[in-house]
Amino acid sequence: MKVVCYFIIAFWAVYLVVLGVSFYSLFKETALEAFDWIDGGLIWFLIADFLARFVMQDTPAQNIKQYKLLNIPTKFLLHTFLLRMGVQRYNLFWFFFFLPFGLLAVPQFYGVGGLAGFLMGWWMAFVLNSYWYLLWRTLMNRNLLFCIIPISFYVVLVYWGIFHSVENQWLFNASIHLMRGFCLWRPWAFSLLFSVIVLLYVFNYHFQKKAVYQEISKQHIDTPVRSFDMRFLDKFGIVGEYLKLEIKSMFRNLVVRKQFVNGGLCMLMLCSLFSFSNIYDELPFMRVFICVYCFSCLGVMTQTSIMCAEGNYIDGLMVHKETILSLLRAKYYFQCLVLIIPVLFSLMPIMEGKLTVLTLLGCFLFTSGVVFPCLFQLAVYNDSTINLNEKITRSGKNTKIQMLVSAAAMFLPMAFMFVLVEIFSEMVASIVMASIGALGTLMHPFWLKSVYNRFMKRRYQNMESFRNSR
Repeated sequence: MKVVCYFIIAFWAVYLVVLGVSFYSLFKETALEAFDWIDGGLIWFLIADFLARFVMQDTPAQNIKQYKLLNIPTKFLLHTFLLRMGVQRYNLFWFFFFLPFGLLAVPQFYGVGGLAGFLMGWWMAFVLNSYWYLLWRTLMNRNLLFCIIPISFYVVLVYWGIFHSVENQWLFNASIHLMRGFCLWRPWAFSLLFSVIVLLYVFNYHFQKKAVYQEISKQHIDTPVRSFDMRFLDKFGIVGEYLKLEIKSMFRNLVVRKQFVNGGLCMLMLCSLFSFSNIYDELPFMRVFICVYCFSCLGVMTQTSIMCAEGNYIDGLMVHKETILSLLRAKYYFQCLVLIIPVLFSLMPIMEGKLTVLTLLGCFLFTSGVVFPCLFQLAVYNDSTINLNEKITRSGKNTKIQMLVSAAAMFLPMAFMFVLVEIFSEMVASIVMASIGALGTLMHPFWLKSVYNRFMKRRYQNMESFRNSR
């Protein structure tokens, strides 16, 4: 996995270098200078950087806990973490884009000193963005609804600054003026960003002090939970009871809920890009990727840790014979019902004429009949309990077999469909996938029984591991 991570980082670094050179070639013959177009798009780079930090940056509250065991003042720890956040290497990652672009665009107008100011200005902008992200990430960890505020802020800022007055575009012009100030080494430009950075630093310090205390003391507010009986599921017997458990787990448990939210957002973003833009129209593999990913991603996110949540109460499940089989059936039926979500999202590209109903049906059945059986095999080998109310990154550990099975469940269907499309056509590929998927779906009683039998052979070993990992 380290090799894969290094490969991905190297890929994006090279990709940014290519983009930097390409953007200079694209804008050098326009009315404005090439660097003015990039400087005017400051807000777009900050938004992209803000989103990328959800993967790359943690909050101090997530890292400071182990240091509290030492005789080190919290004040010193917080200042250390906040300063490290400002000078972290990730703030320089965008320089793979800005350095080659700046070398081509800036020195011919402002010399080497102007290039240094140009790079310094962008570095300060990303440092500011680091503290801005830290504030909202901490609030989102408390309640996901806080994400509405930064989203609304960016939407309003972009709309009123760029799209509302296309002729004026005050945000675009202000960004150009600010970044030219850095190229000319104007004190007011450095003072402006530095003042905002200091303000966010001080605010984050006091805010993170409370967040660290709550993280260490595990303070939380108990809110009354409204129970839904869902009596319409009673007619399905024990399977209906476990369906209720799956539904309530999705709404009540932090880890499960965030998995569904993250998967839903990924599907919505990809379907929207595919439907309302033309960036993927000339890329056949991306069409296949989006079709398969939208149906598989939610199942991969939730079912990679299948039975890990039940590790919290596995002893009770083992009391009655074939309880686990009923639970597996309920999980499978629930995952098939959840496939309605990507079906609804896929209606957007269908209405735009970029996806056919037959392709949608093929991906739907292939997911329920091939991808899910592959993921359910992990029920036999998963033996680590996840904490349902911890953060996703700390709720449990991922094993090698989980990574391999989830990667196979995600990418092998894409490769299979892409090969069929290239050899035959999209219609033939959809028919083949639908046929194989329908067979696997109809055979679900047999492969679920096989998973159950193998689970029971390992039940004592798994139960011991579940208890030890609580």
